[in-house]
Amino acid sequence: MREVGRQTGIALYVLAMVAVVVGVDVMFFRHRFWERLMVNVGIVLVFGAFALRFLKRA
Repeated sequence: MREVGRQTGIALYVLAMVAVVVGVDVMFFRHRFWERLMVNVGIVLVFGAFALRFLKRA
């Protein structure tokens, strides 16, 4: 049962990351490919660092 809750949490975390990436793309970088790519990579790295720092389970 605990594994199901963990998978749900991971799915929500990934969904939040996708929503942030798409939102930033649409609002700020619609027609700028390289800037959009760099910002998207940065957002994913920030989400990844946050996950490794705060959501890691022993």
